[in-house]
Amino acid sequence: MIEQFQQLFDEKGFQQPTQIQTAVAETLASGKSVLGIAPTGSGKTLAFAWPLLPKVEPGAGVQILILEPSQELAIQTTAVLREWANLIGVKVRSLTGGANLRRQVAMLKKQHPDVVVGTPGRVLHMLDNRDLKLDRLKTLVIDEADDLLRDDTQAVVEDIERATPLNAQLAFFSATSSAAFDQLSVMFGRDIITYDVRETDQSRGPVRHGLVYARTMSQKTAMLNRLSHTKDFRALVFFDSIKTLHYAASRLKHEHVASATLGGKQRQTERETALRQFRKRQLKLLLTTDVAARGLDIPKLPAVINFELPTTVDQYVHRTGRTGRQGEPGLVINLGSDHDFRDLKKLLADTDYQFTELTVGEKAVTDEKPADGAAKMPVRKEASRAIQKEQRESKRKVKKSIHNTLDGFSMPAKRKNRKKNRKNKGIRLKHRRMAEKQSDQ
Repeated sequence: MIEQFQQLFDEKGFQQPTQIQTAVAETLASGKSVLGIAPTGSGKTLAFAWPLLPKVEPGAGVQILILEPSQELAIQTTAVLREWANLIGVKVRSLTGGANLRRQVAMLKKQHPDVVVGTPGRVLHMLDNRDLKLDRLKTLVIDEADDLLRDDTQAVVEDIERATPLNAQLAFFSATSSAAFDQLSVMFGRDIITYDVRETDQSRGPVRHGLVYARTMSQKTAMLNRLSHTKDFRALVFFDSIKTLHYAASRLKHEHVASATLGGKQRQTERETALRQFRKRQLKLLLTTDVAARGLDIPKLPAVINFELPTTVDQYVHRTGRTGRQGEPGLVINLGSDHDFRDLKKLLADTDYQFTELTVGEKAVTDEKPADGAAKMPVRKEASRAIQKEQRESKRKVKKSIHNTLDGFSMPAKRKNRKKNRKNKGIRLKHRRMAEKQSDQ
């Protein structure tokens, strides 16, 4: 690590580099292509930033291109890199979809950045229009490679790679493995050295994985409302569909819960505002999808809530990886029914995750069973009792309304039939004027 970086490293209070940062440093610095696989929150962004930035020649054109799967992650990576790049006079610029294209083109020509962080679609569009040139590129970094190297996005990444020099260095980083990783050398025509530190990395903090019974969407939304009133509670809430996300958002807004959404057809400024407010603890809940929240780093995030349970192991890993980062404790709350929980446990049977039934109290979420005589009870039983109470009260109200109606029953008074004067108003006025005229004579 160069002297300027070491000084900022000490000022931030970092004790030592993580395993992935140590493993890839020398290989990246020497110009070789690598694949780094490490748990979420292990510092993969700085793992490629520290060895690559010192090799950049300021003002010599775009020398590092970093591809990210989402706008939010591209903006986050840009902010991290810019903090370290400013120490050595290197300029960093983001190019993401959802932002004004003309403004990005103008800023690209005006600022002449040395490092570009972007989403694949926008980068390829600017390459096709010759607004972005990569003839001086030294390194192409593909972050969240397991997501970018699949389906249609893989073809876009390959097209971008073909626009780079033949001797350009490649760096792939991911939190989970993928079948595409076995074919990287064939796909891109380079020898790639793999570093997988998932088994030995110790950067993750203790994370509890809990189950909270909530069968219907109404019950799940009510549980979000209750959790939002828990002391010092904040959470990312994950959804599979935008429709369900908007349903929950409208219910929470009606209950005056401090929440916001991240995903769907939002402008980039709206997304940035939601993330900024959540990071500043102005929001209790941030409702999002897997695509929008992938790779996000929110310091000391207390909890993650799965409103809709994940359907793949990788999906669960990336969702839960938003909490418990850098040694901090975390909490994962899975909402569902007994059937949902059985499917989840079956899905994660080959992993080390241990699940416990959680109790939501007024002050905290705990896995301790309530003491004898205590007011706390499992959410499933509480929800059942609430439904029974509501049914009893509804029956009482119906009976009461019937008795009141019968007791006060009486025949309605007959209305007097008044004959309406059906003569034309204009005719009556004409007759009145004629009578007045005759009387004057």
